[in-house]
Amino acid sequence: MALNKVEICGVNTAKLPLLSNEEKEALFERIKQGDKAARELYIKGNLRLVLSVIKRFGSSNENADDLFQIGCIGLMKAIDNFDSTLNVKFSTYAVPMIIGEIRRYLRDNNSIRVSRSLRDTAYKAIYAREGYLKKNLKEPTINEIAEEIGIAKEDIVYAMDAIQTPMSLYDPVYTEGGDTLYVMDQISDKKNREENWVEVIALNEAVKKLSERERHIIELRFYQGKTQMEVAEEIQISQAQVSRLEKNALKTLRSYLRDV
Repeated sequence: MALNKVEICGVNTAKLPLLSNEEKEALFERIKQGDKAARELYIKGNLRLVLSVIKRFGSSNENADDLFQIGCIGLMKAIDNFDSTLNVKFSTYAVPMIIGEIRRYLRDNNSIRVSRSLRDTAYKAIYAREGYLKKNLKEPTINEIAEEIGIAKEDIVYAMDAIQTPMSLYDPVYTEGGDTLYVMDQISDKKNREENWVEVIALNEAVKKLSERERHIIELRFYQGKTQMEVAEEIQISQAQVSRLEKNALKTLRSYLRDV
């Protein structure tokens, strides 16, 4: 796949505009008011994001023009769904959506068919999960599912991934206490180990900015998967206090990571 050419889909990549943060904010305000010209300029000003993303798919046999067009669809979806009040950089929001759109395209155009044995394993795991959820009123871990159906957890993960219907990385998984957990929060990209390593270091540094109680709550909520009610019971405070402390901790983490 040729990614070093100057022109892709008729776009001269050497002459793409660069927008300042002030220009982006002003344009986005106009976009929210229905200004189509502002939307077009905002798209052009962020096409470099699409270019940077499709370089990650350099090992695929897909045509660069095709990937660029699909990436642009992801970019436009990001623009249409971006909430500027969340204090998150647009690029932070857009890149996962562009990646998701390209992966969906590649998966939809993949000629590989899922074997019957993989489907059987996946369906057993789904039924086991539903049964556990009804009985215990909480999501089972992959280990609990594996123990229930007597199949190795690695095989279950592989089978579930094989039958997975493509979805947006920003599809919500669940919302609790005002904070939404998205699909992208549960996905790791093993192809970018160095990038993940840097992000882990940054997150660890950010966690150090929290108070001891806030760190404990973050550990229980997002590393151990406990609900706010379970956390409140464990540390002997009200659920409302847990919610308030959690929101403050997340705000601190976001602020630190945004400035890194």
